[in-house]
Amino acid sequence: MRISYFFITLFLLLFTTITFAKNVAITMDNPNCDQTPLLAPEIRDKKILSILKKNNLKIVLFAQGAQVDNPQGMALLKRWNNAGHLIGNHTYSHLSINNISDKQYEQDTLKNEALLKSYSNFKKIFRFPYLKEGDTLAKRDEFRKFLHDHGYQNGSVTIDASDWYISDRLEKRLSQNPNADMTPYRDYYLQHIWNRAQYYDGLAQEILGRSPDHTLLVHHNLLNAIFLGDVIQMFKDKGWKVINADQAFQDPVFKMMPNTLPAGESLIWALAKQTGRYDDKLRYPGEDESYEKEAMDRLGL
Repeated sequence: MRISYFFITLFLLLFTTITFAKNVAITMDNPNCDQTPLLAPEIRDKKILSILKKNNLKIVLFAQGAQVDNPQGMALLKRWNNAGHLIGNHTYSHLSINNISDKQYEQDTLKNEALLKSYSNFKKIFRFPYLKEGDTLAKRDEFRKFLHDHGYQNGSVTIDASDWYISDRLEKRLSQNPNADMTPYRDYYLQHIWNRAQYYDGLAQEILGRSPDHTLLVHHNLLNAIFLGDVIQMFKDKGWKVINADQAFQDPVFKMMPNTLPAGESLIWALAKQTGRYDDKLRYPGEDESYEKEAMDRLGL
């Protein structure tokens, strides 16, 4: 009888772990060679790569062509390609599909593909700039057809965030004071990412009945050159598993195409919007600098 209870208890523990395990993959937008305080562009890039290597992670780097269509940008992409990371399409000009015609948007996407396709780890996975996927039914569906016809997967985000804004604030502070204490920015960043992870995962559990393999959106910026390792460790400390991006994108949730207008935002946000039952939990846009500005102003960041 004691043995039976032991195995029942062990089974329940294992079942609980398997059922409620949460996975997250890092995905990164907008690689660039812009000048920032504290770190030179190449050093900043190599620090991000070093963090990923230390954690044995492979991600998708969504490249905007206009930022890497130069010798320094090509060298950057070569480093990422040689390190085994996937390179995805983020359009050439980083325009919102809501602001131009679908034909212009398609041409801009193909222009970027021509720039990136020579890299052996280029993959036909597409991320919409600003996560905007069309403000009319015709534009949304026409570009969905374009992606399908050209063999692209939508590189959707499940956990959206505003790391780019936090990085902008940090860079401004360092420009004013190179010796400024960065710890409060680290703490704010980690709290922000954890808050958004909990929010989107909670929505996912309500809508899907489970936690999918999440994709977290962050950017190729100074903030992540300094603190991406802390973000990864935070997820691990919270009991999440940080996985490779190509594994995450195999989750069936990424085949779903929510029926929303304007289309876009986090995939989880859009799936919730589609139901019509979560208007009290959904803001538009899903993430934006305006949501962080007041809190960062109040903290003096």
